[in-house]
Amino acid sequence: MSTHTLITRQAVTRRDMLFGAALVGGLALAATANASAKMAPSMVNYRPTPKGSARCDNCTQWLVPDGCKIVSGKINPAGWCIVYARKP
Repeated sequence: MSTHTLITRQAVTRRDMLFGAALVGGLALAATANASAKMAPSMVNYRPTPKGSARCDNCTQWLVPDGCKIVSGKINPAGWCIVYARKP
């Protein structure tokens, strides 16, 4: 027998592969979320005009005077986007 140590092979299971893929994906998602917490206006179809009575300034995400909790940049109070949620 040689002086090299014998290494035993352990089979990688499908569960191990899925767990590893989920772990890597989760870490990548967390890194992306921390890098930019807000979305670009183009991602939410933001427009500076209202959609009927739906306006940014009566949305739960609205931040006075010209901001949003979800969308980056200056937001027109009379604007609208697809994440609009009317204030209760």
